[in-house]
Amino acid sequence: MTRPEDSDESDAGRVTVLGLGNILLSDEGVGVHALNALQSRYVCPPFVEFIDGGTMGLDLLPLFQARDRILIIDAVDFDKAPGHVGVLEGDKIPSVLMSKLSVHHIGLSDVLFAAKLMRETPLDVCLVGIQPKELDVGLDMTPEIRVKLDALIELVLQKLKEWNIECVLRSPLKSSL
Repeated sequence: MTRPEDSDESDAGRVTVLGLGNILLSDEGVGVHALNALQSRYVCPPFVEFIDGGTMGLDLLPLFQARDRILIIDAVDFDKAPGHVGVLEGDKIPSVLMSKLSVHHIGLSDVLFAAKLMRETPLDVCLVGIQPKELDVGLDMTPEIRVKLDALIELVLQKLKEWNIECVLRSPLKSSL
């Protein structure tokens, strides 16, 4: 990983873009799908680390250490219509410890609570999310969510720009004809 002092843009700090979700549960995997699309379409500065957090639970806790900023992409229950895209920042992101049936139910709010408890929270934490339609078993996102994937990615790019991080569109492959 490139350290900020090795970068031309050290004022941006150590930044992680974290895609969360289970790609086996239709819309639940939108964070991972958005992260993959972002990486394939855009080039970001080397100090920006992209991580597929999947369903790692408390294994994500070390990611909150020694980071200045974390931008999380995930399916979020905004209590809105499916496809609603929104942003939660800082203390607006729920960070509570709730009882679980098993350790497999540990989610983002539990990780954020543990990070706060350990005083390992980054300077900035931002959650860019989309209201899912279905969380049933399935490899494909629903059409309502798939059509909003670009809007979700644009919101991520906008937040990175607010953090003085400019990502550029990859050049299309040149035709050999």
